[in-house]
Amino acid sequence: MAGRGQSPVRAMVTAVDVLIVLFVVLTVAVRLGPAGWLAGIAYAVLGWAVLADGIQRYGIERLDTASRVTLARAVAVGGVAALVVETTDPRPDPVLALVVISVVALALGLVRRAEDEFARRFADEVDAFLVLALSAFVATRLGVWVMAIGLAHYLLLAAGRWFTWLRGDLPPQRTRTIVTAAQGFVLTAVATGLLPTVVAIIVTALALGTLAVLHVQDVRWLHQHRETAPETETDTAEEPRTKTRWVLTALAGLLVLAALVGPNQLGQLGLAAYARIPVEGLMAAALVLVLGTRARRVAVIVIGAGLGLLMIVKFLDMGFYEVFDRPFHVIFDWTFFGPALDFVVTSVGQVGAVLAVIAVILLVFAIMVLMVFAVRRLTRLGLGHRSRATHLLAALGVVWLVAALSGVQLTPQEPIASRSAADHVYDDVRQVREGLTDGKTFAAQAADDKYRYTPGKDLLTSLRGKDVLFVFVESYGRVAVEKSDSAPVIDPVLDEGTEELKSAGFDSASAFLTSPTYGGGSWLAHATLQTGLWVDNQQRRFTLNELDRMTLSIAFNRAGWRTSGVVPANTEDWPDGDMYHFDKVYDSRNVGYEGPKFGYGPVPDQYTLQRFEHDERRRYGPVMAEIDLVSSHTPFTPIPTMVDWDKVGDGSVYDPMPAKGPQAGDVWPDPTKVRAAYTASIKYSLQSLISYIRTYGDDDLVVVFLGDHQPAPIIASQEGTRDVPITIVAKDPAVMRDMRGWGWDEGLNPSPKAPVWPMDQFRDRFLAAYGPPSGPGKTDTHAASPR
Repeated sequence: MAGRGQSPVRAMVTAVDVLIVLFVVLTVAVRLGPAGWLAGIAYAVLGWAVLADGIQRYGIERLDTASRVTLARAVAVGGVAALVVETTDPRPDPVLALVVISVVALALGLVRRAEDEFARRFADEVDAFLVLALSAFVATRLGVWVMAIGLAHYLLLAAGRWFTWLRGDLPPQRTRTIVTAAQGFVLTAVATGLLPTVVAIIVTALALGTLAVLHVQDVRWLHQHRETAPETETDTAEEPRTKTRWVLTALAGLLVLAALVGPNQLGQLGLAAYARIPVEGLMAAALVLVLGTRARRVAVIVIGAGLGLLMIVKFLDMGFYEVFDRPFHVIFDWTFFGPALDFVVTSVGQVGAVLAVIAVILLVFAIMVLMVFAVRRLTRLGLGHRSRATHLLAALGVVWLVAALSGVQLTPQEPIASRSAADHVYDDVRQVREGLTDGKTFAAQAADDKYRYTPGKDLLTSLRGKDVLFVFVESYGRVAVEKSDSAPVIDPVLDEGTEELKSAGFDSASAFLTSPTYGGGSWLAHATLQTGLWVDNQQRRFTLNELDRMTLSIAFNRAGWRTSGVVPANTEDWPDGDMYHFDKVYDSRNVGYEGPKFGYGPVPDQYTLQRFEHDERRRYGPVMAEIDLVSSHTPFTPIPTMVDWDKVGDGSVYDPMPAKGPQAGDVWPDPTKVRAAYTASIKYSLQSLISYIRTYGDDDLVVVFLGDHQPAPIIASQEGTRDVPITIVAKDPAVMRDMRGWGWDEGLNPSPKAPVWPMDQFRDRFLAAYGPPSGPGKTDTHAASPR
C-alpha cells in the first residue's frame, strides 16, 4: 500500500523510543522492576518482529493514520503488559497506573477504526493482546477462569493451523466490534478493584458469555463458507530436509535451551527443568529476525558468546554449590582456583593436575565455539522460514505471558515461564557492583577498632604466664555433633573427653560460632576470628594485608607472648600470613616429619601437636599459637591411628598406615562412605587434641579449639547453618571464671541450645573478658560488629 503516511520503520523506531520512556516513567512512579522491564522489552522485540512480518506480507510502504494510532495503542499495551508481569513480584500494587494506561489504549481504539485489511488485522491483534493482559491480571483476583476471555482469540488462531477454514475473513459486523471492545472496558473496570467481588464476578462472567456466543457464531459462519478459505501458506526452505541436518539443528536447539533454562545446581537437574519457555530466547530469536544482515552476524556472535559464558558460570555454580553451598561469585571467587589446583595436585599428582587443567581449557573453548555455531544454525533455520518462525515466537510469547501470571510449574521453583537466564545475569551484575564497593566498606569497618591503640600492659592481663593455643579443627561443624550420622560417634568422644579431662583437673565450656564460610575457605574463618571482622570473601582477605588491624596474635605479642603459627598443610611460603605477625611459622617443610602422606594433610594431627610441644612449649616464656589440624580435610581418608606419644618420633611410625585404610577413590562420591570417612577423620582429630591436653596439659595451658566451617553439603545436613563448635579448656579456675558470663555449656560438647555468636564477635569478647576490669569492651561485650 503506497500513498500518504509515515515510513513503517521510522514509526516503529519512534514507538520503541516512546515505550522506553514509558518504562522509565513507570520505574519512577510505581517502581517498575526487572521483571516488568524484561517483559516489556520482550514485548517490544517480539512485537517488532510480528509487525515487520505483517508489513512485508501485505506490502505496506506507508502507515496510514489508523495504523499509527494502533501503533500508539500498542505502546500503551506494552506498558500494561509490563505492569501485569510486575504484579508477580513483591512490589507496590500498580493498579492505578495499569488502569490509566488501559483506558488510554481503549480510548485510542475509538478514535479512528481501521479501513484496509492490514490496519484492521493490526488493530485486532493489539486489542486481543490488551484483553489477554487484562484478563491475566483479573484472573489473579477472581480465578483462572477469567483467562478464557483473553485466550479465546489465540485458541482460534492455533486451531487455524490445522483447520484452514478458520482463517477466513469474517464479514464486518457492528455487534462483533461492540462485544470485542466491551471485553477491554469490563476487565479494566474490574481491575480497579472498586467493584464488589460478587458484582465483579457477574459482569466478568457476562462478558465471557457474550464473547463465547460471538465466537460460536463466527465459527459457524466460517465453516459454512469454508470453500472460500485461504490456502495454507508455505515458506521456502533454505536447505534440504536431510536427516543429519535436522539432528544437528535439534542438538543446537537443545544446547541453547540448556544455557537459557538449565539449573545451576546438580540436585535440580532433570527433564522437568528444561520443559520451560525462556523469554530471553524469544527476545533473541525475534531480534535476529528483524536485524539486517551485517548487524545479524554480529548479534549471532554476541548472543552465542553470551550464552557460552552463561553456561560456564552455571557449571562453576554447580561446583560451588557442591562444596560451599552457594553460587560462584564473579568478583570474589576467582582466587579459589589456586587452592583448588593445589588440592588437585595433592590428590592426583602433577601430571594428573596438568591434564585436568588442559581438559578444563578445552571444555571452555568448546562451549564458547559450539554455542556460537548453535545460535548461527538456529538463525539460518528461522530466516529460511521467517513467517512461520515469527508466528511461532508470537504464540510462545502469549503462552509465556499466561504461564507467568498463572504461575504454572512442573516442579517447585521452576516455572514454565522462565526468565532464569536474565535473573542469573542480573545477579552477576549486582555482584559486580557490590564487589567493586565492598573494599571501601570493609576498610571503613576495619578502621573502627577500639583495641588498636591499647598498650600491651592493658591486654590479656588475666592470662599472663599462660600458654594459649587457638586450635582449628578442619571441617569440624555443627553437623558433627547433632542430627547427623556423625553425632552418634562424635558425641561420645566429646562426652568421654570431658570426663577424662575433668578427672585430670581441667574444666571446659562450649558453644557455637557462625563461620563466614561453608565447605571450604578455612583461611577466611581464621582471619575472621583473629581480626574481629567479617571476612567472607578473598577480596576482604587481601585487603587485610594492607590494613593496620590488630589481630589476636598481635595482641598477645604486644602483651609479651611469643607467637607462632602452625600450618602443616602449607608446602611453600605463606605471604598472606604476614598480617598475623607470628614470631615463628611452622609448615610441612620445617617440622621434621619423615612419615607418609595422608590424603590432603601431609602431617598427621598427633604429630603436629607433639612437634609443637617439643619446639615451642618447652622453650622459655609463654607462647600463643594458632594451630591447624588438617587430618579431617577433604577427602577425609586415609586416616592415621593414634600411637603412644613417646613413639611418634619423626613420623616413620606412620609408614604402614595409609595402605591399611580406604583411599579417596574407594570413598568418593558415595555419600554414605564420604560421611563415614568424615566422621572417622573428625574423631581422630578430636582424640588427638584431647589426648594431647591430657598428656601435656598443666596449670598454664589454655586451649581454645573450634571448627573453621561446616563440611561440604554432601555431609552437612543442616541447610543454611554455618555454625561450628567452639570450646575453651583450662586447668586454672580463674580462666573459666572470667568467661562464665558468656553462658556457654559446660563440657566439650555444646548442646543444640548452646549460645551462637557470629565468629567476628569472638575477638572483642575474648579481649574484654581477659583484659583489665576497666579495659576496652568491658562495658559492652555483647555488641555485634557491622558486616
